[in-house]
Amino acid sequence: MAAAVRKLSESGVLDGGGGGGGGGVGKGAACPTDGGGTINRTSSTRSSLRKVLPSVPDLDQQLSMASKMIDRRTSTPKGNHAYSPHFFEYTLLAEYNLLQSERVQGVYVVPSAKSPLVWFGVIFIRQGDYQEGIFRFTLHIPENFPDGPVPKVIFETQVFHPLVSPDDGEMDVGRGFSYKWRRNINHIYHLLLYMRRAFHKIETTKPLNPEAAVLYESDLELFQRRVRWCVSHSIEVQFDPPAAHPHDPHAIVFSPYQPAMHDHIREQLKTPRAVESSKEEGSGAPVAGLSWVKQDTLQIFSQQQSSS
Repeated sequence: MAAAVRKLSESGVLDGGGGGGGGGVGKGAACPTDGGGTINRTSSTRSSLRKVLPSVPDLDQQLSMASKMIDRRTSTPKGNHAYSPHFFEYTLLAEYNLLQSERVQGVYVVPSAKSPLVWFGVIFIRQGDYQEGIFRFTLHIPENFPDGPVPKVIFETQVFHPLVSPDDGEMDVGRGFSYKWRRNINHIYHLLLYMRRAFHKIETTKPLNPEAAVLYESDLELFQRRVRWCVSHSIEVQFDPPAAHPHDPHAIVFSPYQPAMHDHIREQLKTPRAVESSKEEGSGAPVAGLSWVKQDTLQIFSQQQSSS
């Protein structure tokens, strides 16, 4: 075999140029072998194998990609999760990014440091019978989300409400979604919007707390007295450590107001920031910049972004 190849090379048959002799073989031609077969040489180049990396997407593109990731089927017909844990956590992170973009007023949530399936939250009621209430809750997300059941909302603070169970504090948020979580349609911020709405528009059909439902229908004054008690109680216990997850560093806790520490910060927040006049007359664009808080202190630093 080596001798045959050497003879072919000397005669110019294996010369890739093909211009030295009449028997030369150029690129893409076939060369004979000892076994009667041929050796094919393709004309593909390295440039055809190179891949161009896309640019880093901006915030709008990231939210669009997040929505597509959430809307994609993530479980097999049997219900077992088809994504790896990393992709599943990305799906939850995408939900959290969508929640931040929606900015549900009066509701604040943060994922647990120990489990992405547990989110801690608090809702501040600003009007209605439950006005001034500060109710902490925990959001439990099913393992096969978003193809599983509706996530659960369990209140840590005692809430006297027809849709809140007096035994374990769970709110019946599933009724707002017909007890079926619809992929491509429902998102977690929808659930929080329904939870907030339940404190302003009281539903009494099929209640988890029959006593609250009966009082709301038959004795509104007594119902409101019971509600005011649970509102006052939520204010009294707002500084207590969280009972459900006391050792989770992401659990929501409140500290009492300290004038010596917080007064100057409150004044800075209340003072309007001076806005420089824009070069273009009539433009009310705010001045962009950076703000942060010094580590282990409450001192605020700001740095105006230099205009190029």
